[in-house]
Amino acid sequence: MERTLVLLKPDAVQRGLVGPILARFEQKGLKLVGLKLRQFPKATLEQHYSVHKERPFFRSLVEFMGSGPVVALALEGKNAIAVVRKLMGKTNSAEAEPGTIRGDYGMSFSNNLVHGSDGPESAATELKLFFGGADELVSWTPAESTWIYAPEELG
Repeated sequence: MERTLVLLKPDAVQRGLVGPILARFEQKGLKLVGLKLRQFPKATLEQHYSVHKERPFFRSLVEFMGSGPVVALALEGKNAIAVVRKLMGKTNSAEAEPGTIRGDYGMSFSNNLVHGSDGPESAATELKLFFGGADELVSWTPAESTWIYAPEELG
């Protein structure tokens, strides 16, 4: 099983889309193992987006992400990173396929509702940044697990 970070950005929170977006991930079969609503400090956001530090949009991105509350999700499932990225859709919401989160709810490149880790290394780093405490993520078995995966997929 793989874990990944998803951030529901300030535009998703302001537009009342937290429930519908979270439902997409849960309905797909991803397990929620961490959840928090916070207005994250500028330093945390700068660290999170440090790969973009030299890009012209870095300051406005950090400012946007600090403009309101963000919902941080830790999700778990088989190939969770790839599954989440497919559910989110293309970064430019106007080009995202219908049926994806961005394709159904977004119109903007910048205000694109969600962030998802892009690989195992970034997922580990991002989860530690947003869920740093040892007790902030939980391990549990949903009752419907046997209906989500075939036994041979869990081996």
